[in-house]
Amino acid sequence: MTSEQHRPIRSFVLRQGRMSNAQTRALETLLPRWGIPYQETLLDLDTAFGRAAPKILEIGFGMGDSTAAIAAAHPQNDYLGIEVHGPGVGSLLNQIEAQGLANLRVIQHDAVEVLKHMVATNSLDGVHIFFPDPWHKKKHHKRRLIQPALVALLCEKLKPGGYLHAATDWQEYAEHILAVLAAETRLANTAADYAPKPEYRPLTKFEQRGIKLGHGVWDIVFRKI
Repeated sequence: MTSEQHRPIRSFVLRQGRMSNAQTRALETLLPRWGIPYQETLLDLDTAFGRAAPKILEIGFGMGDSTAAIAAAHPQNDYLGIEVHGPGVGSLLNQIEAQGLANLRVIQHDAVEVLKHMVATNSLDGVHIFFPDPWHKKKHHKRRLIQPALVALLCEKLKPGGYLHAATDWQEYAEHILAVLAAETRLANTAADYAPKPEYRPLTKFEQRGIKLGHGVWDIVFRKI
């Protein structure tokens, strides 16, 4: 078997894009302060944040605007954001520093590997996955982040009563997410199907433009039984 066959299917393509000077400086100077290096050993979340508080994990925070807004509005919680793309990591680091968000940390690495090696069983109070890449072409659906294997892994890491909140603006992906989460026996839907947008999730500029154009957004919120 070739190394290509051994390689796992990634839910992302590492398109770094153009790094601004501010983002580059943030990676150099702020990542050591607000970032957590990837390691293949369990992370003590309370030690990482310097306190015991509810811990919320976000997978794929993009440029980090919503992540920073949520952390600023809910200082009683600690937030751990995972993202692979340098410009987004740099952007969020700058927002952490500018706003003094001591309840927010960043890991720049593949989320599945972080979950497998760094996050303890029954340690998370919530998981956010907002607007993951829909990989809308059918031949690319295997690359979608939200698949049964990932959901099973997230269930291991969630505390009983912890929640998994996904949001997407692609209806077909929303239907896929709803079906995958509903098939996981350790999860229960908090709504009949799609949930009202929770107050803690801010509207993005992209989302606001889409709503004005009549585009839909679907929130899906399940809890671990």
